[in-house]
Amino acid sequence: MDFARHIALITELCSRPFPAGHGPSGVGSAGGAGGHHLAVLRTSHGLRGGDPAERAVTVEQYEKERDALDALLAERWGESEILNLQTVLLRTERAEEIPEPWAGLSARARVAYLREVTGTGRWVALAVADRDPADEVSLLAAVTQTAPP
Repeated sequence: MDFARHIALITELCSRPFPAGHGPSGVGSAGGAGGHHLAVLRTSHGLRGGDPAERAVTVEQYEKERDALDALLAERWGESEILNLQTVLLRTERAEEIPEPWAGLSARARVAYLREVTGTGRWVALAVADRDPADEVSLLAAVTQTAPP
């Protein structure tokens, strides 16, 4: 995993204007919509509906990579806090209006490591998207101006 490249991408997304609507934001594997950017930092291949044991090993590896990336971001922007996305998902299931990217992240991941980037008015979240066994496992970074719910 190229931590320097991922930190550079996240840093760039913290200063890049948000796209007006849905679609790619023009940065490698990053996409975005009004008020946020979403970058896929890493994704598995061949785990869709595959062996649960192999998937669990990949999830564990991606969680270690998320933790390492989070530690590097802490040196720059301070410690993160953990956002339980399960509670956000439950709120969306009760038809509560949850803004993006939080609603989308809660459908894909269980927790997000979250920090507000001082002086930018933006939030950075790191998450391992593993909720749907019919989908690949991904390491995600979201940058948004919308405070977490």
